[in-house]
Amino acid sequence: MSADAEEKLGSLVDVTHLEEPVFKLKQDPRVTRVGQLLRRTSLDETPQFYNVLCGDMSLVGPRPEEERIVQLYQDHHRRRLAVKPGMTGPMQVSGRGNLGFAERLQLELDYIEHYSLRRDLEILLRTFPAIFHGDGAH
Repeated sequence: MSADAEEKLGSLVDVTHLEEPVFKLKQDPRVTRVGQLLRRTSLDETPQFYNVLCGDMSLVGPRPEEERIVQLYQDHHRRRLAVKPGMTGPMQVSGRGNLGFAERLQLELDYIEHYSLRRDLEILLRTFPAIFHGDGAH
């Protein structure tokens, strides 16, 4: 991201008037060329591994969300916050940025309600092909 990415956000998206509590800019002008490569290959997620080692995140789980977006959640949306966020999860292996909020929420709630070690392993194994193909990476 460019150094002034947070300052530019307000001119690109009015977070307080979103139709649903999520946004992803497909052609985000704040992303540098190197940033585009890092996003497409998901290498921009590697610093989150430090958070996994510290115990603040898990390898698999719902995606972490920005605080300003969580403030827009309705009560039933907050169920996805019941577990630690993950570096990868059902959203990453099922369409990433191509998913609407309702689809994403359903995948993550289903993951929480039907958690199993086997499912985590399946998601981890499906993560690498998803990264390689780059589907939904914006």
